[in-house]
Amino acid sequence: MSPEQAGQLAGRTILVTRPADQSEELVRALRRRRATVLVAPAIEIAPARSAALTRALRDLAAGHYDWLTLTSRATVDMLASRLSPQDVRAKVAAVGEGTAEAYRRWSRRAPDLVPPRFTTAALARTFPRGSGRVLCARADVAPPGLEAALAAKGWTVTRVDAYRTLTPRSLPTAARDALRDGRVDAVTFTSASTVRGFVGALGAVKGNPKVVCIGPVTAREARARGFTVATVAMPHTMEGLVDALERAFTPRSRRATIGR
Repeated sequence: MSPEQAGQLAGRTILVTRPADQSEELVRALRRRRATVLVAPAIEIAPARSAALTRALRDLAAGHYDWLTLTSRATVDMLASRLSPQDVRAKVAAVGEGTAEAYRRWSRRAPDLVPPRFTTAALARTFPRGSGRVLCARADVAPPGLEAALAAKGWTVTRVDAYRTLTPRSLPTAARDALRDGRVDAVTFTSASTVRGFVGALGAVKGNPKVVCIGPVTAREARARGFTVATVAMPHTMEGLVDALERAFTPRSRRATIGR
């Protein structure tokens, strides 16, 4: 955060729709900037229990896969609950720095591949060509584009659900009241599923809070749901999201001055 942007979030009320157990980093960063934070999880993560997942993890531990793709921190959490780090007997491709850091903390090992842009499309583009086996353990609601792109590069891809994405019936009372009264200055979305969950739990948003998204896929979903996206994080990380919030509240004249 540059000195010129310091204080842009002070006194602002920011709504965080990320799952509660994954929101700590973002909440701390916002509170350091003297923002008021409302944690209103728009999705919940639940374990996936299936024979297909059990079989895939067994094959991973047996060394039957050449690569494992990690497209979220929740997938790393699933691995940690089911395997030991030594069981990951494959190269690892992580979608972004947040996922890579979660994997490093658990395994004490860096991923073998992290794309320069933290999206599944960039992961697919960066992934090498080959003829071995790739395990894609993903959210149950994740679209199939990654698997198709890797198959087009010659890989034999196994897709399994690593976890289930649940949506709450409603947001916490404090968040609903603040949105109803027009006291929310910005809403943050960190995945397309948080957008869908937010809309399903709340419906229309009253007032005019700025919508800030972590990446282009999330932004596309937000626009499809009728939101005007103020800014998109770059890079697509929690730190990038906080910087995007700062930009959203920086007057255009000051943005031009800062950029000189």
